[in-house]
Amino acid sequence: MIARIATYSILIFLLFSCNDEAVDPLQTALDDTDPAIAKVMENIDQYEVQIALSVINNSQDSLQFQEYEFQVNDSVYFYPASTVKFPVAVLTLEKLHHNGLLNLDVTYSIEDDSVVSSFRQDIRDIFAVSSNEAYNNLFEFLGKDNINSRLEQLGIKPARISHRLSVPNSDVLETRPINFMKDFGQSYLSKPMMNKPIEALELQKINKGKGYYIGDSLVDQPMSFAYKNYFPISSLHGSMKRVIFPELFQKSQRFDLTPSLQQFLLESMQLLPSEAGYDSPDYYDSYVKFFMFGDSKDPMPDDIIIHNKVGYAYGYLTDCAYIVDTTNELSFILTATIHVNENGIYNDDTYEYEEVGIPFLAALGRAVHRSLLQQK
Repeated sequence: MIARIATYSILIFLLFSCNDEAVDPLQTALDDTDPAIAKVMENIDQYEVQIALSVINNSQDSLQFQEYEFQVNDSVYFYPASTVKFPVAVLTLEKLHHNGLLNLDVTYSIEDDSVVSSFRQDIRDIFAVSSNEAYNNLFEFLGKDNINSRLEQLGIKPARISHRLSVPNSDVLETRPINFMKDFGQSYLSKPMMNKPIEALELQKINKGKGYYIGDSLVDQPMSFAYKNYFPISSLHGSMKRVIFPELFQKSQRFDLTPSLQQFLLESMQLLPSEAGYDSPDYYDSYVKFFMFGDSKDPMPDDIIIHNKVGYAYGYLTDCAYIVDTTNELSFILTATIHVNENGIYNDDTYEYEEVGIPFLAALGRAVHRSLLQQK
């Protein structure tokens, strides 16, 4: 067992307690003099920042969230990128729980694809290195309509997951058959699922920028995201709450996982690339952990445990994380997005991720952490 992995009981124990008169820790963080934060705050409209912070209050012998927000608005669109892999991974575990034949270690391949994987490997890869291939496998397994109907049942809305990632024809409505191997006693090919047509989103700022590339050709008009995935801050933040503190939700709004699947999910969400077998220097500890450490390639400290999912594409950077400081016994849930596309052109691979986006999210995480420490 990896030494960094905390059991669910430890996660529940390490709670931050604050009183009703405490200073707003999010506003304190945004007022921080760190240049990475100040630069963004001086041009806040340009960067489309939205932030949600939940601090845990157990001062009355019951767990409660103390909530703080900055510019959260579900009607203002931002591209969620790989953060959609988070709910898809959890819904896959739900489906495995209710399936009498399949389990985490069943091996399978997608039709016309020679790569063999397992649910265990795909979910670990989604959180450790944000694998697009793993997400696409699970998208085929679940189907678009099943994903969205289950999210609605859970009260995770508004939300709309409509397509695969980084593949041609990503929005094809019919899923591809899956060939399940003989690990569980027999081999069979699943039937494809036909999903409903994707409806256009009607949201503010659904058309972005001033141009975009298709191949080598520049289209001189804003890019429409009307048929893209949609998973706003409130939905991301709510998903994390349900995973970490399911007992605070009505049973109908909880993910339906066995204790062993819940534990596997928590372990997967905190994996570092090296712990998942990715030893290349390109996969440093904070490769997909932006808050607090994203601007450094140094090893992360053992006393900060982060369960999270990031996303970055089209100039959007988003992180949704449950952060536990075991030394100081405090914890919080932080979700934030920022848009860094200064030239307003999409698909040109010219985004200010390293210059602005990641430094801001890293500094924001540290500033929130400092603010909460000061209030202890």
